[in-house]
Amino acid sequence: MGRSFFLSALAALALAMPASAQPEPDVLVIAHRGASGERPEHTLAAYERAIDQGADYIEPDLVATKDGVLVARHENEISGTTDVADHPEFADRRTTKEIDGQQVTGWFVEDFTLAELRTLRAKERLPDLRPGNARFDGLYQVPTFAEIAALVKAKEAETGRRIGLYPELKHPHFLLQAEGIDTVDLLLRELDAAGIAADDPIFIQSFEIAPLRRLDERSDYKLVQLVGAGGGPVDEPAMRYSAMVTMEGMARIAEYADAVSADIRLLLEEDGTPSGLVTAAHAAGLKVHAWTLRKENAFLPPPLRRGAGDGARGCPEKLWTLLARTGVDGIIADDPAIAVAARAGTTCEQPE
Repeated sequence: MGRSFFLSALAALALAMPASAQPEPDVLVIAHRGASGERPEHTLAAYERAIDQGADYIEPDLVATKDGVLVARHENEISGTTDVADHPEFADRRTTKEIDGQQVTGWFVEDFTLAELRTLRAKERLPDLRPGNARFDGLYQVPTFAEIAALVKAKEAETGRRIGLYPELKHPHFLLQAEGIDTVDLLLRELDAAGIAADDPIFIQSFEIAPLRRLDERSDYKLVQLVGAGGGPVDEPAMRYSAMVTMEGMARIAEYADAVSADIRLLLEEDGTPSGLVTAAHAAGLKVHAWTLRKENAFLPPPLRRGAGDGARGCPEKLWTLLARTGVDGIIADDPAIAVAARAGTTCEQPE
C-alpha cells in the first residue's frame, strides 16, 4: 500500500488501543461513491443505502456524456463499471485515448449520448473482493447528477435531516482540452437547476487546481483540493502534492479552496501517529477530509486484517480511530454504516 503503511509499529499501537474508543461526533461521514462496500458504486441504490445508514454526505464522481449531461462514474472509461462490452451495437466505440498521460483503452462516457448510456447497466468494479455486490449487477442504470440531487432532496423530506453532496469533477482538464466539454460550466448550471445554493451542505472536489480556481471565481461553493500520496495535479505538471501539503503549500491552497482531502497515508506516520498535515491545513484555515476507509483486508495494514483472503472483513474501526485522533474533520468511507458506528465508539474485537 506504499510507505510501508505504518506496519510493525502500528501493530503494537493498534493492538494496544482500548476496547472502546471515545465517540467522535464532529467527524463527518462521507459515503464514498455511496455505500460502495455493499452495492455497485455510483448507483442510486448505493447512494440511498448510504443515506439510510446515516452518512452525512454522499460522494458522486462526475463525468459528462456526449450531449453534455453530468453522470456518476468512477472514471470516464466504463468497461469496468458497466456491461458496455456485452453490447455489440457499441463494439465500434471501443478506442484508446491518452488521459492524464496514460494510454487507456475501452469505452468512454463522452462518446455516448445520455440515451445510449441509459441502455447500459452498472456492475460491481471489484467483484473478486466484493462478490456480494456482484449479485446486483445488471439492475441499475448509470445515474445523472440531477437524479442524485433529486434523491437527496427526497430523502431529506423523508428523514427530516440535511444530507450533503460531495461531487468530484473527474478529469476536467482532459475533458476540456481533448473533448471540448467544460464540466465546470456543466456543474454550475446543474447546481442552479437543482436549486442547490452555496450555503447548502455541499463540497466540490478535484485533484486539479484550475477547475477549483474557476469555481472559486464564479461561485461561493465550498471547494476541496484532493491530494494524493504521490504525483501531482495533471493541469500543473511542475507541482507535486508533497509540496502542496506543507505549511506554505496549504496557505496557497487556502487562496481558492476551503478544505483538503488527503490520502490516509499522508495523515499518519509509519508508527500510526499523526503527521503534520492536519496541523498545517488547520493553520491555513482549511478543513481536512481523509480518503478512503475500507473494510476489506486488501485495503488495511496487516495489523488490522482479520480472517483469510483479501476480501475478508478486517478492522477498519481501529483505522477510523487513528484517523480521528489526527484531528480530521471528515472521513470518506466505502461502508458508511461501519463509519457511523466507529464514530459512535464501536470497535472490532481483538484477534485471537
